[in-house]
Amino acid sequence: MARGVSRRGVIRGAAAGAVAAATPAVAASRSERLLTRIAFGSCAHQDKDQPIWVRVNAWEPELFIFLGDNIYGDTEDMQVLRAKYRQLAEKPGFRALRRRTEVIATWDDHDYGVNDGGSEYPMKAESAAIFLDFWGVPADHPRRAHAGIYGSYFFGPEGRRVQVILPDNRTFRTPLLGYSVEPQDRGQYLVNPDPKATMLGAAQWDWLEAELRRPADLKILASSTQVLPDAPGYEAWINFQADHQRLLDLIDFAQVENLLIISGDTHYAELSCLSEGVPYPLYELTSSGLTEVWPVFGPNRNRIAQAPLMPNYGRLTIDWDAPAPRVLMEVEMLDGSIGIRHQISLAQLRQPATR
Repeated sequence: MARGVSRRGVIRGAAAGAVAAATPAVAASRSERLLTRIAFGSCAHQDKDQPIWVRVNAWEPELFIFLGDNIYGDTEDMQVLRAKYRQLAEKPGFRALRRRTEVIATWDDHDYGVNDGGSEYPMKAESAAIFLDFWGVPADHPRRAHAGIYGSYFFGPEGRRVQVILPDNRTFRTPLLGYSVEPQDRGQYLVNPDPKATMLGAAQWDWLEAELRRPADLKILASSTQVLPDAPGYEAWINFQADHQRLLDLIDFAQVENLLIISGDTHYAELSCLSEGVPYPLYELTSSGLTEVWPVFGPNRNRIAQAPLMPNYGRLTIDWDAPAPRVLMEVEMLDGSIGIRHQISLAQLRQPATR
């Protein structure tokens, strides 16, 4: 895990056997179902009890987004990986969630198969097949038409349409650059200044640019690792300076509007906001973990709120009927308290009219 934001620059140019999901298949890429309650979370260890599902299910979300580390696989043995997915499938709270709520997912390092891993992981294709099968992605879904597991989904009618973009931060990622011995005051990873070092790879970048240009009334970039936190050391977009800057430039020059970012990975929950060098304030709500808890917060100059250190999940409540539609961003803790609460109007997430 890690953090980051770099200075602004110029935009660059552009299986294995199935694990049966004991739950309904993911719906098609476009659904007319109106969304008003979206929950999300990350970092759920299959060997542990998962009482957080009591809180999630009581809130009755219409959509749940898994942001990675949905299991802790960490293996090159696909039979082991399948067995760990089966452990998750047997969790009572997870089963209840899938009975009543649509679920979509991306992965992070541990369910990908190797801690902090990227393109060097030798079983990425086999792991992807197991992932897509477990999460019920149909055989004809666009997510199965390319390497990796990236994809997007649309929900709701025109005028109230939500787009969820799920990048794959693992399959194509350049190996991390870091110290051989981790410093005591931060994580071991460095910002890689090489313009060829990448988080997404060329084909996925083409896809992401096209997706961000598609019209939607609320766009949610659901990244497994953090995008806006600005202090390198752990895993984050800032580890790859060129790709990090390319994303910020794309949001600006392509006039991407109505964008919120959600993320996981860190084992704590926080709200970040970047307001310098971008066309409008960018917000990122991080929720982690569903079971995992880190003892301290990492440095982050863009942090504007943080939650207590305990299991948690994130949630977005969309008020489409307000005079100006708005989104309430919250993190609910295992004890039922609200660790973070921040409301924004969608009008705040738009390019200045003078541009």
